[in-house]
Amino acid sequence: MNHSNFLASRRAFLTRMGAGAAALSIARLFEPGVFAEELQRRVFTPRMTEGPFYPDHLPLDKDNDLLIIGDSITPAVGDVTHLGGKILDAKGNPVKNAMVEIWQVDNYGSYLHSHGLNRKTGKRDTNFQGYGTFETSSTGEYRFRTIKPVAYPGRTPHIHVRVNLNGKEQLTTQFFIKGEPLNDRDGIFRELTDPDSRAMVVGEFAPMKDSKIGELVANFDVVLGAGPRQEHRHDHPPGGRPPGPPPDRQ
Repeated sequence: MNHSNFLASRRAFLTRMGAGAAALSIARLFEPGVFAEELQRRVFTPRMTEGPFYPDHLPLDKDNDLLIIGDSITPAVGDVTHLGGKILDAKGNPVKNAMVEIWQVDNYGSYLHSHGLNRKTGKRDTNFQGYGTFETSSTGEYRFRTIKPVAYPGRTPHIHVRVNLNGKEQLTTQFFIKGEPLNDRDGIFRELTDPDSRAMVVGEFAPMKDSKIGELVANFDVVLGAGPRQEHRHDHPPGGRPPGPPPDRQ
């Protein structure tokens, strides 16, 4: 990736953030009228396991651009992805001031966690933030710049997501790539047997219009109000189970 183009892309990303969500051209998941029908059938974003690799030491840089850490000029490796959407309540109203957290493996399949190294690759991308936060606007919108998720031994590509409101967790879930062949071999994904629930957490990672560096766009609207989370399924460790006692996070 050309470095000057990447920095220009970063500036454009930050400019779009300041200008509001309208400037970030992310296609909406639902066409007019379809979303209302979904709500009538009470289709909420399903709860999913947090897994054992929520960062055990949060990074100093926790902003919503996971590709650049602090003042570094070296970007993370991976397919640049603009991830966005809206946080909505059970009636379809936007949720303001919700804190959205995401975390995922880097391009080598390693988490930002003391036991999160993918032992198959034996590598970490020290330029990937691995975790980020964003507070929703009055329209309920959130957005991140990250990488397209990659697989690691035992798991299909996914991004972990948690939504908090007034300091309390409202939902923990995961986002998946539409059409990814590994999805149907993933134990956690396969627990989502309801097709409507699956549709809420599976999305396109599509080419961004007019991007000169091959950026992608992914949109996931999150509807709060789901039932109990998955209680018994642990996220599979990258490259094997970490040493020590099992983590207390499910």
